[in-house]
Amino acid sequence: MMEKLFHITEKGADLRTEMLAGLTTFMTMAYILMVNAGMFAELPGVSYYAIYIATAISAAIGTILIGLLANLPMAQASAMGSNAFFVYTVCLGFGLSYANALVMILLDGIAFILLTVTGLRRKIFEAIPASVRSAIPAGVGLFISFIGLQNAGIVVADPETFVDLASFNLFFGSAAWSDVMPILVTLTALTAIAVMTYRGIKGAVLWGILGGTLLYYLLGVTVPGFYSDLGAALNLNPFTAFGEFGASAFGRVFTEGFDFSTYLADHNPAELALLIGTTALAFCLVDMFDTIGTLYGACARGNLLTPEGEVPNMERAMLADAVATVCGAVCGTSTVSSYVEASAGIAEGGKTGLAAMATGGLFLLAMFFSPVASLVPSCATSAALIYVGILMMDCTKKINWQNTGEAVPAFLTLAIMPMTYNISYGIAFGILSYVLIQVFAGRGKELKVGTWVIAGLFTVMFLVTH
Repeated sequence: MMEKLFHITEKGADLRTEMLAGLTTFMTMAYILMVNAGMFAELPGVSYYAIYIATAISAAIGTILIGLLANLPMAQASAMGSNAFFVYTVCLGFGLSYANALVMILLDGIAFILLTVTGLRRKIFEAIPASVRSAIPAGVGLFISFIGLQNAGIVVADPETFVDLASFNLFFGSAAWSDVMPILVTLTALTAIAVMTYRGIKGAVLWGILGGTLLYYLLGVTVPGFYSDLGAALNLNPFTAFGEFGASAFGRVFTEGFDFSTYLADHNPAELALLIGTTALAFCLVDMFDTIGTLYGACARGNLLTPEGEVPNMERAMLADAVATVCGAVCGTSTVSSYVEASAGIAEGGKTGLAAMATGGLFLLAMFFSPVASLVPSCATSAALIYVGILMMDCTKKINWQNTGEAVPAFLTLAIMPMTYNISYGIAFGILSYVLIQVFAGRGKELKVGTWVIAGLFTVMFLVTH
């Protein structure tokens, strides 16, 4: 049956190598379980344990689907960047509730399914200028790195310049050791991740988080009262997480998501409709570009592309991504997308969907380790946020910085995202600046209809909602 499903012999693979590849991929991306749960736990009424389980289930579903449908050794989980956009912009920024924001994810997934099945996905992809497409991942990377620096306490608020560097002055009383210690843990974990990656050690991000956690609790001895509440907060029952998942995350998109009365108390229906449309569009665009780029990049590194240079079973892989996003919305987490960390498993020899099945199975097993994961402090996961942001800057090398028509839209795309705490604003500025430059340069007739439509939507968004 495995031979029929995954064509192991035909692809020159073997069972042991596929299992090892699946384990390697899981080790390199297991950090998302803790990072995603910690991020969502900042929202009112959202449980760390519930999101941990939601992240694990949606990752398992997406990863198993891409293995079964597309026979690729890829893996999926809640996308970095989209989760930050969900928490810090859509909920804490726009004022939508957690359940309201899940509706955006549900719409994103449904739209993605329709676009993939009908073939319109390619037309929308081509309607976005190439320079903006290349800049989007970099902008998202800067965005989540900025969040990581803030969560670690390295970047702090300033009344005059808005942001500033945290004080490390322990000698003259302007900084307390209890504040500096977590920062040093983040910097140490980040350095460790970079060194391990440089030396080719698999699972560097996960090991960095675990090492940072250990260092944090060891240094806790130097902080008075550090351990006083640790025992009371610790719950060793792994099934507690499943209970919280069922009570506060699973299905909440349907039971509470479509109740926008709180938002409508201060806004009119037209503003709400435009906010839903543009936000869902932003989630969908980021998901689309992230998935396409990741699939091409990972398959190219593993020499898995077809003779024509295409990703094998591309449409099926995209469909798996879209279905997983819908499942993620139902479970209570943000957009589910393919992870470039799967390249580590491919490098270990993974060639078929069997490797993905192994990774998905490990995500299911990880659900029972939520008590251990809850001990991971934000200063440790912040190192992962910063490092993943660094990795996402790679795409900027595709931008022709000597061409103003490309450079300006690309720069605005990647700069506006972190500076406004909003991914959709970055995409909007990139597309609108591209359209304006092309029009006034006398090349407006070359713009695609889809580009005009998307630019028009974002223009209306700025005029009506901001």
